[in-house]
Amino acid sequence: LNVQSTEYPKRGDRIGILEIFRLKKSIPIYEGTEKAQLIKGAGHYEKSVLPGEKDNSVIVGHRDSVFTEFGSLQLDDVLVVSTSKGKFIYRITKFRIVDADDRTVIVPTKKATLTLSTCYPFRFVGNAPKRFIVIAELKARA
Repeated sequence: LNVQSTEYPKRGDRIGILEIFRLKKSIPIYEGTEKAQLIKGAGHYEKSVLPGEKDNSVIVGHRDSVFTEFGSLQLDDVLVVSTSKGKFIYRITKFRIVDADDRTVIVPTKKATLTLSTCYPFRFVGNAPKRFIVIAELKARA
């Protein structure tokens, strides 16, 4: 990570906003993926880079709160993440459904990538066995 430790957010800090235009949603993003953060919004996986940086920035959210209607997303949809570092415009390039314990979702990438993850199936009762993954590539900085 190419930021000084004083700039890196602490667990629980609000680090930005994720806008999903197709779903008409504006979702706050918090540092960390524990219950305390996911109750308030989406959570940034702490071992991944921050949005806008080269590599894979991973953000997770609950299927029954912030990431409802994820099944309506389409390839080429625009996602915008706004942080103190700027506004980052991503386009969805791929969808995946993986096992809940699949760690290939959090692997490094060559390009600036935004990976969103939520539980799947969407209407499953209890702890869902799968994850619905949205992969988007950075297209512009505003």
